[in-house]
Amino acid sequence: MSPVEETLKRIQAHKGVIGTVVINAEGIPIRTTLDNSTSVQYAGLLHQLTMKARSTVRDIDPQNDLTFLRIRSKKHEIMVAPGNISIKIIIQLYAANPL
Repeated sequence: MSPVEETLKRIQAHKGVIGTVVINAEGIPIRTTLDNSTSVQYAGLLHQLTMKARSTVRDIDPQNDLTFLRIRSKKHEIMVAPGNISIKIIIQLYAANPL
């Protein structure tokens, strides 16, 4: 098993993780644990958002770059790790810590 496959398997085993998607530079899913239509939806929307966030960071400081993006909603938490040749997306259930 390749290091990438081992890492994805380890992430997928965490409690609350719904799925993982790896997309290429064009926003096309290349590896996923979700169904096809859900993967395509997440890939398209998060690719656009990641490119916009990366552009914003570079506009503020041209020497800087986006390294991680975390989106939290009432139900889910989406973590995006952009790279040079791919973008890794992890979707998990969001469980707020009780006070």
